[in-house]
Amino acid sequence: MKRLLCIISGLNAGGAETFLMKIYREIDREKYQMDFCINVDGECFYTNEIEGMGGIIYHIPPKSQSVKEFKRQLTEIIRENHYEYVLRITSNAAGFMDLKIAKKAGAKICAARSSNSSDGDGWKVKAAHMLGRILYSKYVDVRFAPSDLAAKYTFGKRAYENGDVAILHNGVDLNVFRYDAEAGKKVRDEFGINQEVKVIGHIGRFMKQKNHEFLIDVFAQIHKLDKDACLLLVGSGEMEQQIRDKVEKNGLKDCVIFAGVRLDIPQILSAMDVFLFPSLYEGMPNTVIEAQATGLPCIISDTITREADITGLTEYISLNESAKYWADTVMKHIIGYKRRNTAEDFKKKGYSIESVAKEFTQLIFERI
Repeated sequence: MKRLLCIISGLNAGGAETFLMKIYREIDREKYQMDFCINVDGECFYTNEIEGMGGIIYHIPPKSQSVKEFKRQLTEIIRENHYEYVLRITSNAAGFMDLKIAKKAGAKICAARSSNSSDGDGWKVKAAHMLGRILYSKYVDVRFAPSDLAAKYTFGKRAYENGDVAILHNGVDLNVFRYDAEAGKKVRDEFGINQEVKVIGHIGRFMKQKNHEFLIDVFAQIHKLDKDACLLLVGSGEMEQQIRDKVEKNGLKDCVIFAGVRLDIPQILSAMDVFLFPSLYEGMPNTVIEAQATGLPCIISDTITREADITGLTEYISLNESAKYWADTVMKHIIGYKRRNTAEDFKKKGYSIESVAKEFTQLIFERI
């Protein structure tokens, strides 16, 4: 059996972790196994599922706490367990440092997967990113990303244009992610939402990148157009209380639902009428892809790659447009829309999880 060690900060319900879990569930685990090295202690969102599938989770301190101890423990894990394959999930090229450590510890194939198209502002982040490319790129054997923007940001425009970066889609299990009217009704019943009410939905961590502040501004305008409309927010994060305060300040408390982290995302999506996603930046947002798999129209910011529009159900809007403009666009997509089956769109464009998992194993495991 070939074992891959995946280095990632944590194992909660974020996009990068979700991508890995989709692959992990699909690969032939008699031939391949995925283990995880993370920087947080205790149980995570995916801990039980990983261990149930035979995966091992290692906990080591982050480099921000101690580079020396991080290097020592990662080296020990790779050497003692004879890992030949190591994957680092990162948006920033500074993460390539981990692959230098892995190479020196004995790994034969070191892969890096870009997880985003930016790390935000700040000269320190940009300096570390550029320095990482210069110092550590030679330790990366396999480069892949979910979109053109993510590929260019993490690995550089030249590497992308030279064909040195593979585009590996955020695949979807089309047997799971599909519209289910009855499941959607049950979710609405759970939250006390009338079946006639229009539900605007968002799934994402409460953090600056996801732009919840503006999302609430947009919903405030939607509420003026439709007093019965409801906003369903799925996720958790450091800015949740700040967003709760803004909701209350705007008099929207009775029509905004904070659902927390959920396991039943396909059912949640089936309860929505439109998906609203005004992120400041993204690599290739899993949730937008999953929403389209359920036939849900998506209104998203034009900072996101055009590759995210798999079905023609996605409309891009500039973040420079007003909240009212966004609200008017949302309402335009809600009125009279009926769900359609998008499975064939996903298959034609290579977004089924079966084809993506096959590409993944070929990229990493079939090189030696």
